[in-house]
Amino acid sequence: MNWRLRVVHTTGYRYATAVTQSYNEARLTPRSDDRQNLMVSRLETVPAARGYRYTDYWGTEVNAFDLHTPHTELKVVAASVVETAEQPLPAVDATWSDVRAPESVDKYAEYLEWTTYVPKHRELGAVARSLRKGRTPQETVLVVSKWVHDTLKYQRGTTGVHSSAVDAWQAGEGVCQDYAHLTLAMLRAVGIPARYVSGYLHTKPDAAVGETVVGESHAWVEAWTGDWWGFDPTNDIPIAHRHVWVATGRDYGDVSPLKGIYSGGAATAIEVTVDMTRLA
Repeated sequence: MNWRLRVVHTTGYRYATAVTQSYNEARLTPRSDDRQNLMVSRLETVPAARGYRYTDYWGTEVNAFDLHTPHTELKVVAASVVETAEQPLPAVDATWSDVRAPESVDKYAEYLEWTTYVPKHRELGAVARSLRKGRTPQETVLVVSKWVHDTLKYQRGTTGVHSSAVDAWQAGEGVCQDYAHLTLAMLRAVGIPARYVSGYLHTKPDAAVGETVVGESHAWVEAWTGDWWGFDPTNDIPIAHRHVWVATGRDYGDVSPLKGIYSGGAATAIEVTVDMTRLA
């Protein structure tokens, strides 16, 4: 099944005192690959800003913009139209020898390393190794994702944007970012290269053409088991037409949707919405 989706991601900020200058980076443009085709994208800001695009180290398109007009509010609207399809399991199911071969470890070393969000943890590693027994790398990705799905309770407010995989595991709950980080920690513990994916999820599987729904900023994982492929541990489902991917990296820190520096008063987010419309 193929869908055509319009995604409108709006973020607004209000500042305690006027901001005199700022520099910002937005990672909000969907990517194109064999499952997804970006048809059009646009980013607008209020106040209007001069901007430019570049591709970062991880292959993500970045819209950078700076403002030098004093302002007390900032609004960023990223709009795109993208065609999506289901992603089948890869035809190649590499052996453990393939995954652990020196050339594989060297090529994907950055997706095997530990980070602040995805730290090494002895007990989690032991659980991952027990789940790996008797399974291929591809099967291990699926069983680890299901274990994370069954172990964590989806709950907003328990964890924050800076919480690690261990924080979420110890709390027993979290959001999609935490599900992804915990899955990455366990896959890396058994030597499977794995990366964080940020994007959007359409929330209504049976949406009618022309219907607009409140979508979600979402996160899932991709693993390398002979080829890169994705899975959604939060919902325990394969990546399909409702998933729109934007960026990949080692963890959330590499794909933060909007970040920057500014001179002015404290900032408060006043609006963060994702509207998704099925066009076809």
